[in-house]
Amino acid sequence: MIIRGARDEDWALIWPFFSAVVEAGETYAYPEGLTAETAHSWWMEQPPGQTVVAVEGDTVLGSATMGPNRPGRGSHVATASFMVDPGRRGQGVGRALGRYAVDWARAAGFRGMQFNAVVETNMAAVALWRSLGFEVLTTVPEAFDHRTKGLVGLHLMYRTL
Repeated sequence: MIIRGARDEDWALIWPFFSAVVEAGETYAYPEGLTAETAHSWWMEQPPGQTVVAVEGDTVLGSATMGPNRPGRGSHVATASFMVDPGRRGQGVGRALGRYAVDWARAAGFRGMQFNAVVETNMAAVALWRSLGFEVLTTVPEAFDHRTKGLVGLHLMYRTL
C-alpha cells in the first residue's frame, strides 16, 4: 500500500466509496443526495491542506483530507477526515492514513490535531484514534442522527503533536 497525494482523476475512484459511506448514515454528517461535483469540492482539500489516497496498484483503498482545523488564530491545530472503501476495512488502511495525517501535521508545524465529530458508536474509529494517541475531550450528546441507532453523541478528539 502506498499513500500519495490525490489527483483530480482519483475522484472517480474515491466517489463510489465516499457516496456509499455517506449514504450508510453511520459516520458522516454530510447531507444525503450529494452529487459527485458537490462532494468533490468538499473532499478534495486545497492548500494549505491536502487530500491523499491509499492505493494498491490502480486501486484506491481509502482517502483522507487534512489541513487547518480553523482559519486565522485556530490554524495551528490540524484536522483530518478519513474514508476507507467498505470492502477494504480491517486491512490497516485507516491506520496507515491516520499515521500519515499525524506525521504530515507534525511536519507542517501544527501544534495539535483535533477531530471535531467522531460518531461515538463508530467503535472501530474511536479505538483506532485512541491507539494513535488521541483522547476524547468531550462528547456532544445526541449531535448525530445515526441511520439505525437514532440520536447518538459526537466525540471531540484531540492529541498534541
